[in-house]
Amino acid sequence: MDLQPTLVGERVLLRPTVAEDWAGQYAVASDPLIWELHPARDRWQEAMFRRFFEEALASGGGLTIIDRASGTIIGASRYCFPDPVREEVEIGYTFLAREHWGGAVNREVKQLMLGHIHRFVPTAIFVVGENNLRSRRAMDKIGGVLQPRRVERGNGQMLHDHVFYAVRRAEG
Repeated sequence: MDLQPTLVGERVLLRPTVAEDWAGQYAVASDPLIWELHPARDRWQEAMFRRFFEEALASGGGLTIIDRASGTIIGASRYCFPDPVREEVEIGYTFLAREHWGGAVNREVKQLMLGHIHRFVPTAIFVVGENNLRSRRAMDKIGGVLQPRRVERGNGQMLHDHVFYAVRRAEG
């Protein structure tokens, strides 16, 4: 299963995150409003984002999101915690520049990522901060189904202040 593919859509290009993406990603992530509803509200601070970025590099699943029209970095996402028993992979740690919120870009990013990972596993899991209503609405828009009573992610980590959504591969 390739957790760092290059995915090309009409509006965006997703490619493996590399160390040279630091400045571009931080230019987007340094906007405090991006993290306003997120459990890690301080991620806009350089030291906090540095840790997040280093984790993305080390994860083997980090993807940088590039606007195809301008060629600039507009965000990032990740595939993580493949769970062979449950036949699922988590998609998460996504952030986008505010000018790309609520519309076609986020939908395209998720469609590209889902289309790729559903070639390998039937289910993608999204972990969302319980009070992050913006991200929860985005999950509804892409057909995410809230998972009742689930509190652990694929690596066994317990998360009590998050909710889990599943997007299953269309059959047939």
